[in-house]
Amino acid sequence: MHNMAIAMKLKGHHVTGSDDEINEPSKSRLAGHGLLPEKMGWRPEVIDESIHEVILGMHARADNPELVRARELNLKIYSYPEYLYEQSKNKTRVVIGGSHGKTSITAMILHVLKHWGIDTDYMVGAQLAGFETMVRLTSEAKFIVLEGDEYLASPIDRRPKFHLYHPHIALLSGIAWDHINVFPTFANYVEQFEKFIDLIEPGGTLIYCREDETLGKISEKTNDEISKQSYGVPPHVIRDGTTFLIRDGREIPLLIFGDHNLMNLTGARYVCNTMGMSDAQFDEAIQSFKGAARRLELVAKRGSFNCYKDFAHSPSKLKATTWAVKQQFPDRKVVACMELHTFSSLTAEFLKEYNGAMDAADEAYVYFNPHTIAHKKLEPITEEQVTSAFARVDINVFTDSTALVAELQTQNWNNSVLLFMTSGNFDGVDFLEFALNCNAASA
Repeated sequence: MHNMAIAMKLKGHHVTGSDDEINEPSKSRLAGHGLLPEKMGWRPEVIDESIHEVILGMHARADNPELVRARELNLKIYSYPEYLYEQSKNKTRVVIGGSHGKTSITAMILHVLKHWGIDTDYMVGAQLAGFETMVRLTSEAKFIVLEGDEYLASPIDRRPKFHLYHPHIALLSGIAWDHINVFPTFANYVEQFEKFIDLIEPGGTLIYCREDETLGKISEKTNDEISKQSYGVPPHVIRDGTTFLIRDGREIPLLIFGDHNLMNLTGARYVCNTMGMSDAQFDEAIQSFKGAARRLELVAKRGSFNCYKDFAHSPSKLKATTWAVKQQFPDRKVVACMELHTFSSLTAEFLKEYNGAMDAADEAYVYFNPHTIAHKKLEPITEEQVTSAFARVDINVFTDSTALVAELQTQNWNNSVLLFMTSGNFDGVDFLEFALNCNAASA
């Protein structure tokens, strides 16, 4: 929401906003643009007929006093995704959806477009190197690239966000059940992707990952008014810790790695092709792509020790990310640490989905905070339940992040890779400080 506020001010609008708590980096960035509220909290008295548009964030409550006042005055209220669509009606809309890889694919596309100086608007779910904000909205750009989240649009609009975008070019990376508090069954979850495909504009294009069996089935049977193109893992080779893409007899060195990222890259290339870019242009630009923040992001490297952090938290993401690291470093010990942090992952019924999710790691650690469970008003889970769910007898389960860090610091990290995976932060662990203090020889 703070990125939207900045984008709209940069477009020339008068913008105000409110919240009951604003944390960094949002606070400093809003202050830098003169957009920080005078005081925290809800003030319905500032809502009046002079306001042309109200943009509602997902985390506002339906009984929010300012929202109630806006509805009483019959002001025009948009959800966040609804407003993005409103601002892009005259553009070619490119929407990147799927249960995993959305941010990485969106980031790849934006990186390539920026490399070639192609003007585009965008919305992406992570801060990207070289981009001031995570949202850009202009009058001039002909394209807009949108990360298409399947979660609900707002507390008063229960449609999935990506149903509101009506793309001309759409990509789906895969389907892995998530958000069980909203989509209680896998079938219900899959249905949202079927609807998304049906909402692609006539004459549009769907690009999808054929490695996902469920996605392949629904992509082929729906919407005959669009063209379809599938992708998978491209030819490549790993040599001395570097992945090379093989195309037309050439080897293209990459800064990213793993089958999942290579599939993401291929999907991104097809999107760029559809936008008018050649393979040669894409290949030149993608070589300098380092990845989106917290997507297999290198925290530190010391001799034969590498530490990465990743946003992975769902079972499919854990499996893909852990396997990618093991493939890239087959001769090193891979230690994977994940935090159960989301609503779904902390639910006893959903835990069983994690069966085998960290099997590729030589050592596996799982952390969860009982206070987080209580805050989300969920039933408690036990360490025994977690051990059983992952179906790995040697898994190490912790409920105290300090104790987890202390355990990891006792290890010798030479010839090893440490992978932190979470949508949180292990209750405040400074990953860089930890990595730099690990027992490993410097190069």
